[in-house]
Amino acid sequence: MGNVVTANELKTKGIARIDEITSKGDEAIISVRGKQRYVVMTIEQYNYLRECELEAAIVETHRDLDRGDTIQESVEAHMQRITRA
Repeated sequence: MGNVVTANELKTKGIARIDEITSKGDEAIISVRGKQRYVVMTIEQYNYLRECELEAAIVETHRDLDRGDTIQESVEAHMQRITRA
């Protein structure tokens, strides 16, 4: 896999290796002792993923509203309900 960087390779080649991978639009996967442990991506990729998460949350919220799957309560009642769980 061309986008996997070993911890040792990261030590020797540094950020240049990360730049090499991410400049092609790929995520760099850092492996430690043969196990994939971390993902490095450009800030643009990260921001895109965050936007996708927010859009999914909005869709889920609209779905809950359409189903009537909501609770209308005071702040105090809400705090009591969520701290009891």
